[in-house]
Amino acid sequence: MPSRAANYPALSEDAFLARAGARLEEVYGPRRDEVLRRLTTLLAHHDGALDHQPRPTWSERDQILITYGDSLIDGERPPLEVLDDFLATRLNGVFSGLHILPFFPWSSDDGFAVIHYREVDPKLGEWQDIRRLSSRSDLMVDLVINHVSRDSLWFTDYLAGTQPGRDYFIEMDPQTDLSQVTRPRSSPLLVPVSTRRGTRHLWATFSEDQIDLNFANPDVLLEFVGILLFYVQQGARIIRLDAIAYLWKEVGTRCIHLPQTHAIVRLLRAILDYVAPGTLLITETNVPHAENMSYFGLESMPADASAAESDDAPASDTATPDEAHMIYQFTLPPLLLHTLTSGDASALADWARSLPPLPAGCTYFNFTASHDGIGVRALEGLLPPHEVSLLLELMHRFGGYVSMKTNADGSDSPYEINITYFDAMKGTRRGPDAWQVERFLCSQNLMLALQGIPGVYLHSLTATLNDHEGVERSGRLRSINRHHWVKEELDELIDSRSTPTREAFTSLKRRLNIRASEPCFHPEAPQRVLDTGPGLFAIERGPLASGRRLLAIYNISDKRQPLEIEALASGEWYDVLKDGKRWNPHPEEREILRPYRSLWLVQP
Repeated sequence: MPSRAANYPALSEDAFLARAGARLEEVYGPRRDEVLRRLTTLLAHHDGALDHQPRPTWSERDQILITYGDSLIDGERPPLEVLDDFLATRLNGVFSGLHILPFFPWSSDDGFAVIHYREVDPKLGEWQDIRRLSSRSDLMVDLVINHVSRDSLWFTDYLAGTQPGRDYFIEMDPQTDLSQVTRPRSSPLLVPVSTRRGTRHLWATFSEDQIDLNFANPDVLLEFVGILLFYVQQGARIIRLDAIAYLWKEVGTRCIHLPQTHAIVRLLRAILDYVAPGTLLITETNVPHAENMSYFGLESMPADASAAESDDAPASDTATPDEAHMIYQFTLPPLLLHTLTSGDASALADWARSLPPLPAGCTYFNFTASHDGIGVRALEGLLPPHEVSLLLELMHRFGGYVSMKTNADGSDSPYEINITYFDAMKGTRRGPDAWQVERFLCSQNLMLALQGIPGVYLHSLTATLNDHEGVERSGRLRSINRHHWVKEELDELIDSRSTPTREAFTSLKRRLNIRASEPCFHPEAPQRVLDTGPGLFAIERGPLASGRRLLAIYNISDKRQPLEIEALASGEWYDVLKDGKRWNPHPEEREILRPYRSLWLVQP
C-alpha cells in the first residue's frame, strides 16, 4: 500500500519562541516582546483543546473536493447534512479532503464578507455538522483574514467608537495618493462611512461591504490567531488564507506581497507547527507564478521596487521553507484553457518545464475551477496580449463574462473570466463543436496527473452549465459558476443513461480512484515534461526509489496525433487505466492518439 510522507515534526518551544519573536519584530518592531507575551498567553489558553500529536503530511491518496456548504440542497434537511449524505453515498472514499467554502454568517460575496467568524450560518447547519464532515476527511476551512463584513460587530464598534473594533480598520485621507496600489477590482478603494466622529474613508480592497482590517494593530492579529485555533479545534486540517497577498498596507507601495504580509504568514505557520503539527497552511494569491512561489517562504520576493531597494526590507533568515505548505497553481486554469481551445500545448509545456523543484515539505494545489473566476493575471509573461484577447473573446462567445480590475493609471484591464469550466470547453477557436465532454475530461485528467495535490470543484464533477439565472438574481458575475443543485435533480442526471453530468461524474470518479492508488502521483514524486509536438502534452512522474515511473500523455487537440515519444520505445508499459494490463494496442493505436484521449502508462 502507498503511504503518506513522514509525520510533520512538531516545533519545540524554544524554536517557536525564536521564530515567532523574529516575525513579530519584522511586523511590530519595538512592540515585539509585548505582543509575544500576549501571543504565548493566548496559545496557553487554547492548549488543552488542541491535539499536539504530529500528523502525516500527504500522499497520492490526497484529493480535495471544493464546494459551498449549500451547493446541494433538498429543501428539507440542512444543506451540510445533504452534502454529508452525498459524499457518503456517491463519493465514499474518493476524496481525502473537503474544502467547504465560507460557511459562516455573511452579508455578500457568497460568504467572503464574514459577519461572525465563530458561527456556522444557521441556514447551512451547525458546528456538529462541520465536525462530522471533518471526521470523515481532511477539512479545509477559509480564514477570511483581509476583510470583514460591514454587518460585523467589529464594524458596529468602529461606527460607535468603542472597543474592540474602534481601531480595527484603516482610515485614510481621500486626498492621499494611492495610485500605486494593486487592485483586484474596479470598485473604489476608499469607502466613505458615517461615524459619530463624522465621515471617515476606509480601505476596502474588494467591495464597499468588505472592509479591510488593520493588522498594524496587534489586537487584530491576536484576534485572528484565536479564530485560527478555534477552527483547528473544530476539526480543520487545512487552513486557507483568503486574499492574503493584500493584508498589509503601506502608502507609497503596491500594497501587495509586502514583507510584513510574508512575516505574518510565517508567524501563523510557526504557530501551527508548534501547537498543531501537521495542520497545513495554503495561501490564496491570484497573481503571476513567480509572485505566487514567494509564499513558500524561500527568498520571498519584494513587493515592489521601493521594497527591493530599501535597507529596511527584511531578508529571509533561513533556507528552509517556513510559510505556506501549499500554494494555488493559479497559472494552470487559464493556461490549460488556452491549450485546449487553441489545440497547441507549447505554452503549457514551456511553463510546466520552467517550474523549479518544489522545496522540501511544500507542494502545489492544482485545480482548474473554483468558486472564483478563471484569473488571467497568471498569464502575464506566458502568452502575448493578442492570445489573451482571443481567449477572452472566445469565452464571451461561450456564454462567459470578464471581470475587470483598476490599474495604477486609472484604466481597467481584465482580471478574471467568469464561466463554468465545462462550458469553457464548448469548442475551439473555430467555435462550438461535438467534442465538449471529451475536451473537458481531458482538462481534468491532465490536471490530475500534475505534481501536487488536485482540487476538484463540485461543478466540474457534475459538468454544470453556466448559471445565467443566478447572475441575474444576484447581480454578480461570479454567480455563473455557483449553481445550487437540487439533490433530486442532480441524482436523476447522474443516474440517467446519457447525460454530460453522468459521463463527467462517472469518468472523473473512476479516474480519481485510479489516481489515489498510484504511487507515482505522490505529491513529492518528480515531474519531467517530455518533448512532443504541439498537439500532445506529456509528462513523466517518477522514477520512484523503487524504479517505478509513469507516463501521462494527452492529445489536447481535435485531430489525431502521432505518438512520437521516445520514452515509449524503452521496455514494456502497463496501462493503469485498464487494470494495469500490458499496453499492447493495435499497431495503429500505438502510433496514433485520438482526439482528447489520454494515457497513463507505468513501468513497475
